[in-house]
Amino acid sequence: MKKKKLLFLDADGTILDIKRGVAPDIPNAIKQLTENGHMVFLCTGRSRAFVPRELEKLPFTGMITNLGAYIEYQGKPVYEKEISLADAAYAMKTLRKYGLVPVMEGNTHMYYDKAEYHTGVDWYADLITQEIGERWRPILGNEDSLHINKISAKRLPGCNAEAACRELSYLFDFIWHEGAFVGSTIEMIAKGHSKGLAIAIMCGVLGVDKQDTFAFGDSNNDLTMFQVAGNKIAMGDASSELMSAADYVTATAFEGGITKALKYYDLI
Repeated sequence: MKKKKLLFLDADGTILDIKRGVAPDIPNAIKQLTENGHMVFLCTGRSRAFVPRELEKLPFTGMITNLGAYIEYQGKPVYEKEISLADAAYAMKTLRKYGLVPVMEGNTHMYYDKAEYHTGVDWYADLITQEIGERWRPILGNEDSLHINKISAKRLPGCNAEAACRELSYLFDFIWHEGAFVGSTIEMIAKGHSKGLAIAIMCGVLGVDKQDTFAFGDSNNDLTMFQVAGNKIAMGDASSELMSAADYVTATAFEGGITKALKYYDLI
């Protein structure tokens, strides 16, 4: 019998497109992996509230969301790091002071003001609002009841993102993005947390050696996964930094990149 492996799949750009949905090969690939005895985790920067219904229906062993600040195993919470109301308020004030737009992301809701975060900031802002439906709430009026695990700071022309990050660096770690999809975004998470830490946690919980882990990603928020996983697979349109860190570069998501890589590693 082949040794059980632990796989971590990023969402956007890896198995999912915000317009087209889940890549067509993904449901069967995950089904084959689990039938072969492997464990498969979604490992995304998206908040739990922003995980699409079509991904929730797939037979994942668990989910790592909010850049590792929230972990589920077999449908039950394993770990959560919530950002305090005081830290959230200070972050919003600081980001706005330096000309950035805050999007506050939690497990049950995403919070942003539509007058502030719209398609003029990100072309896909309305798609997010449509996708999350009742999981959206405005920041205005909910400042004292935010339950969040991550912040996405949206850079606007003329903003001073470097100054904002310096001022907030004692509270948060930052991921600066490149590329068409999230190129204007700086992801902010409580210091010390990351996708990589979440992978290390689950390796310990499940008793799997890191050499038996596989991480699949496309953007800079996947770099911490690559620092921990034994096998690192970048998508064909991944960021240049992630490609440089990869053991194997596969095709793009909608060119069957996941299935190609799984066959290359003899996992399916």
